[in-house]
Amino acid sequence: MSVPPPYRVVHGWPILPEGYVLGQVCGVGVDSHDHVFVFHRADHGGDKQGELIESPVVMCFDGTSGQLLDSWGAGAFRMPHGLRVDDRDNIWLTDLEHHQVFKCSHDGTIRMSVGVAGVPGWDHLHFNKPTDVAVARDGSFYVSDGYGNRRVAKFSPQGEFQLEWGRAGDKPGEFNEVHNLVVDRESRVYVTDRVNRRIQVFSGDGQFIAQWKSDALGCPWALAIGADGFLYMVDGGDQTPKLPGRGRLMRLDLEGNILEQWSSFGNYDGQLYYGHDVAVGKNGDVYVGDVNHGMRVQKFSRSDQEFLFVSR
Repeated sequence: MSVPPPYRVVHGWPILPEGYVLGQVCGVGVDSHDHVFVFHRADHGGDKQGELIESPVVMCFDGTSGQLLDSWGAGAFRMPHGLRVDDRDNIWLTDLEHHQVFKCSHDGTIRMSVGVAGVPGWDHLHFNKPTDVAVARDGSFYVSDGYGNRRVAKFSPQGEFQLEWGRAGDKPGEFNEVHNLVVDRESRVYVTDRVNRRIQVFSGDGQFIAQWKSDALGCPWALAIGADGFLYMVDGGDQTPKLPGRGRLMRLDLEGNILEQWSSFGNYDGQLYYGHDVAVGKNGDVYVGDVNHGMRVQKFSRSDQEFLFVSR
């Protein structure tokens, strides 16, 4: 007798305007109002790198109904990548070609930017293709400076550089593509070291704690921490289109043990082709963005509707 998956895809979510097609969905996040923010590259293809995207790149949907509530970001981004919503409902975005991190309001007003526009580097002021942001409870934040550089950098709530760690390699504390990161309630930082096919865990000041690496875990692409206190992960399998491997979602405890897994590789509803980012609503719904070929965002709800809330 087969065991039903712990989560099932919600068909027909979201509701896009008639004739509208999402671009490469690189980021997804959920705020405290169950608004789901989707960061995508619109009509920006590989032949347009470096050009400003003239249509909106951030779309906001109602988590329950899937209705489009707002869209913004037209003419402001060149290569969208990471999106994170913090506990204060700020929207954090990274742009690979701008080499910057942006803190935005709900309606897209930029409240802070870090990095020098269009200028890559590795120092207190510059990034080189930053991929993601994680925000701690005190408002300080971590940036995975991860395609051009191989480090994690920490900043004060006001955007002042505090510390960094990491370099190229495969030893503990080294990285070979810092793709995504999250911070838990105890200020531990979990980093997806994608090419090295592992998650590394650090203290808030960058001290190495552990690494999780196994065939069962696969290739971690993205992480989110749910209101239940568990980690949610996208396993991208082999990370090239020629060897797509598998597309899976997992729920892990904070020791790296796999508690649940679901989905598979493919383009049908409920499958993942190139799962790039994951987010979890307070009610336990899981949202996943497909960056290539799939180019969509999907919503998964628990089959048994059970979800435990843990205050942050």
